[in-house]
Amino acid sequence: MSDRVLNVLFLCTHNSARSVLAESILRQDGAGRFRAFSAGSSPRSSINPMAVQVLDELGYPTAKLASKSWDVFEAEGAPTMDIVITVCDNAAGEVCPIWPGRPVTAHWGIEDPSVAEGTELDRKRAFLTAFRYLKNRISALIALPADRLDALSLRDELKKIGRSAGASPRSLDAT
Repeated sequence: MSDRVLNVLFLCTHNSARSVLAESILRQDGAGRFRAFSAGSSPRSSINPMAVQVLDELGYPTAKLASKSWDVFEAEGAPTMDIVITVCDNAAGEVCPIWPGRPVTAHWGIEDPSVAEGTELDRKRAFLTAFRYLKNRISALIALPADRLDALSLRDELKKIGRSAGASPRSLDAT
């Protein structure tokens, strides 16, 4: 698995904030080694504007981002995923499709920034916090040596990463 570019799918119920942040971060930071995608079980009609604003301000790509159903990755001709990571507790609790190729799965629960209340600055701070936690986890994934990217080792490493700072309670309980 380590000699080729790995396809990574980030899942979140609405595919409008956390999974989109993760897709953009990995798309840029993991380019050449990873190919990033995101989707949701019940996608919104569009990406949360604050997610786009934060990504733009931090210099991450937004041009090809769209909120979409995970069904697109079940369709014929869709890329086969090597890794599927849920980033919200709701998505982790849903019955996911059976992905072709039997990808390694993990849960990296992050609090939902889109439910933050308060001023625009408060809401932006929530998105920046989610971005920081996701960037740290993605940096840990990218830093894994190629010999740690076999399925069994990768599953263990992804679980460790998912329990890092900012983990939701469900992530800490995951076995």
